[in-house]
Amino acid sequence: MALRVPHTLVLLFAIMMFALVLTWVLPAGSFDTEVTDAGEVVVPGTFQVVEDPPVLAPWSLLTAVPRAMADAQAVIFFVFLIGGVIAVVRSTGAIDAMIGGLLERFGDRIGLLIFGSMFTFGVFSATFGMSAEYIAFVGILIALASALRLDTIVAIALLVIGYGVGYGCALFNPFTVLVAQEVAGLQPGSGWWYRAIIAVPMFLIAFHHVYRYAMRVHADPSASLVADVPAAQAPEPEAYPGMTNRRRLVLISGLVTLIALVLGITVADWYLVELAALFLALAIAATLIGGLRLDDAANTFIAGAAQMTGTALLIGFARSIALIMEDGQVLHTVVNGLAAPLSLFPPEISAVGMLLLQSLLNFFIPSGSGQAFATMPLMAPIGDLVNVSRQTAVLAYQFGDGFTNMIIPTNAVLMGILGLAGVPYTRWVRFIGPLLLKLTAAAAVAMVVAVWIGYS
Repeated sequence: MALRVPHTLVLLFAIMMFALVLTWVLPAGSFDTEVTDAGEVVVPGTFQVVEDPPVLAPWSLLTAVPRAMADAQAVIFFVFLIGGVIAVVRSTGAIDAMIGGLLERFGDRIGLLIFGSMFTFGVFSATFGMSAEYIAFVGILIALASALRLDTIVAIALLVIGYGVGYGCALFNPFTVLVAQEVAGLQPGSGWWYRAIIAVPMFLIAFHHVYRYAMRVHADPSASLVADVPAAQAPEPEAYPGMTNRRRLVLISGLVTLIALVLGITVADWYLVELAALFLALAIAATLIGGLRLDDAANTFIAGAAQMTGTALLIGFARSIALIMEDGQVLHTVVNGLAAPLSLFPPEISAVGMLLLQSLLNFFIPSGSGQAFATMPLMAPIGDLVNVSRQTAVLAYQFGDGFTNMIIPTNAVLMGILGLAGVPYTRWVRFIGPLLLKLTAAAAVAMVVAVWIGYS
């Protein structure tokens, strides 16, 4: 009898149960913290076991979910609003007309489309730290992939892998590399030249992985990892509408929205609240420019938002895992227990150990800036002891955070994208797992080279 893979929500609940068990098994502990210009960071050497720690009851599994959804409300409401906005914009026919035009121009050059899409998402992640904003593109890419006789795995791979490699090799990402360098006492943005060099082979490895799978599915649709998953099937492509002046204006308004998004993030420190408002303005503009009836636009918006319910629940459950460990005060225990042994090894092995440690810790601390605040105050002094430069320690953090973002179920953005595409988590793991091994191996080589050249 074939093994039946559980629903992603079931897997997340199982991980929540495991986290709860950890709070019963591991000793509760914490580091002292101090507030710096970078934020609240832990103080190395101050770990101590907590006397009379809280004991979480099984009931905590259930109470953690609504609390986590409240904690992740910015992302959840952003997802709902994006679903409604995209539905309204698409109802004008502008997106389908654009896809039809892309197919006429690039339909026989799938590799170019894949390369260009991944490169674009990667650059925005590496420089501006974009991630959750990409949820808005899922529906468009699924439609495009379907028209090219590709599957939803390819569609979301363009986003997730572009985002993951961009974060892993980030040049100036303000949410990860700049925060980690500030905590480590480094000049923000320093060492970018080595990260830029590393980004080239990393991106080519990722592109080859996606392109090879895409060509296999294009030649034989039954080779798709989600061929038997009804929820992951995109609607059959129909004849695409022609481009009209109204539709061109809707697309222009969308382009203006994206330009405003980039400027808002980089100049005005916008985040999800402001970005959601920006997309709402796009929905209003599309309604008026596209000549939609107001009642029809409202119903379309509600229907599009309603389709995001499953995605919103996955985001909440994913956040619950870290919340349980925080409540049980074992998060710092895990960090301390894993970091201490690194000082026993030579620099090359310690550097690779830092990479593997940060990869593992990203499961427990999926927030990039949160992981920097929790781990860099420990990794930087350990690096000093074993002749691993602080810049190399930051690089280990970047690799560990960025690459594993593509697979860890505690990453709310990943789980949101998978839920939106209807791709079961286990099928995604089958696709992304081999790539993660290849990227980790390449990252380990990059870490050893960084030690040899005295990267600083």
